Amino acid sequence: MTSLPAADPSPAARRATLVRRVRILVAATIGYNVIEAIVAVTAGTVASSSALIGFGLDSVIEVSSAAAVAWQFSAADHERREKVTLRIIAVSFFVLAAYVTAESLVSLVGGERADHSMIGIVLAAVSLAVMPVLSYAQRSAGRALGSATAVADSKQTLLCTYLSAVLLVGLAANAVLGWWWADPAAALAIAAIAVREGVQTWRGDTCCPPPGALLESSPPRCADGCCDSR
Repeated sequence: MTSLPAADPSPAARRATLVRRVRILVAATIGYNVIEAIVAVTAGTVASSSALIGFGLDSVIEVSSAAAVAWQFSAADHERREKVTLRIIAVSFFVLAAYVTAESLVSLVGGERADHSMIGIVLAAVSLAVMPVLSYAQRSAGRALGSATAVADSKQTLLCTYLSAVLLVGLAANAVLGWWWADPAAALAIAAIAVREGVQTWRGDTCCPPPGALLESSPPRCADGCCDSR
């Protein structure tokens, strides 16, 4: 006896599933970043490393961004809160860029030399492995749901990946080669990326299809393919 293929879930059912997925990812992001912030700030204080302390404060900013998304999706009609949430995420980008720039310039001009921190190196390596996975999952769910805020928050998480790489290279270069300037110099480039992402988020330019577009059987495609889940 031939079994009939299972019927595709209705758009409403798939939307509910995606909303639950976004909530779970937001909770995971907040939980990880809270732990990351505590470890980074503590290790940075012990090693007198402005880079590690800055990395920890970035985690605090990411928590605020994820909390804004959680606030949005706590409402039944979450799309009505999207504009306000985008503004909060954009401001968090600007705050991060301002802090990283200030700390980097102080380190470069003052020639601050931090102690070696193996804990910092391990933390940066773990974050470099975890954050891309979280960012991809957030971006995929956000695009499928048509949520600009979820996509914008995934960019915050992706920015943490860049910061993790910079921190890892900076701490390793300081420990192995004595290049104390490597971290603040590279962090300035990250600050520039943060400003660009903040401007795009403020404008609502997150490369996200209209709400529910990807729930349709034949969703629209962006000209540059950026709406594809990849």
